[in-house]
Amino acid sequence: QGEPIRVLVTGAAGQIAYSLLYSIAKGDVFGKDQPLILMLLDITPMMTVLEGVVMELQDCALPLLREVVPTDKEEVAFKDLDVAILVGSMPRREGMERKDLLKANVKIFKAQGSALDKYAKKTVKVVVVGNPANTNCLIASKSAPSIPKENFSCLTRLDHNRAKSQIALKLGVTANDVKNVIIWGNHSSTQYPDVNHAKVNMKGKEVGVYEAIKNDSWLKGDFIQTVQQRGAAVIKARKLSSAMSAAKAICDHVRDIWFGTPAGEFVSMGVISDGNSYGVPEDLLYSFPVVIKDKTWKFVEGLPINDFSREKMDLTAKELTEEKETAVEFLSSA
Repeated sequence: QGEPIRVLVTGAAGQIAYSLLYSIAKGDVFGKDQPLILMLLDITPMMTVLEGVVMELQDCALPLLREVVPTDKEEVAFKDLDVAILVGSMPRREGMERKDLLKANVKIFKAQGSALDKYAKKTVKVVVVGNPANTNCLIASKSAPSIPKENFSCLTRLDHNRAKSQIALKLGVTANDVKNVIIWGNHSSTQYPDVNHAKVNMKGKEVGVYEAIKNDSWLKGDFIQTVQQRGAAVIKARKLSSAMSAAKAICDHVRDIWFGTPAGEFVSMGVISDGNSYGVPEDLLYSFPVVIKDKTWKFVEGLPINDFSREKMDLTAKELTEEKETAVEFLSSA
């Protein structure tokens, strides 16, 4: 076993982290022979709860876990990090406008970006989960000018997994039989789940999803809406937001950054739009299809985009542009 890597999870006393920390600590993400030091950050009022989480991690008796450090101090949490998973954010409360939510979060992610800039390794990989994830990620990146923009990504893997599983359920196959779905744009209800380039393994043969399902109106209607509204549907049923599925998606996302994507497959990730060939404006944190190798992602190039897709991709880009403008306004006063 080599040197332990330092992994930070913020919002560590919350429900997503509760599902996430065990998977990381037992080796599902960085491999079964990679020792870990887990840094757990939360706000001061949550420290007692966090102590309980630390006790439970100790009680799991996991061989890879070298140290667990609970803290409410950024200078402790962000020191020498290899990976930062930023889960904690200000949640949307009843009667709150998206604008209020942005204002509160700009403050948090500006501070965390600055802390990354000051204390973390310059090679740190940063994954933003806390909503509005795309814009929070952009603000963190802008607040950490010494860390490459490409090192920042936000989670749209949950949407990606939701899209995959809806197709699998419709066809009576496993989620593993479906590949290359795409989530374009914002992790919000304007996101565009695109299966024009997706393939499904039917009895050992790869078939395009449109060809396999033979129901274009479902694919262009209910399927898209189900994926866009899935988070809200879970909250309505559970009275709590998606935690188990979010934690699983974070594991998938970070493991792919660490070990790369399988040959012939691409995944969806919110990344900086600079240099993309899909007509998405520069300087947005937008979800694209990517392939990853040697811990470096690249856009999947050359996918034909039809008019239906174009319209949906532009709509979510417009929302992200407006969010960014609002956030940047707050940033100067934060």
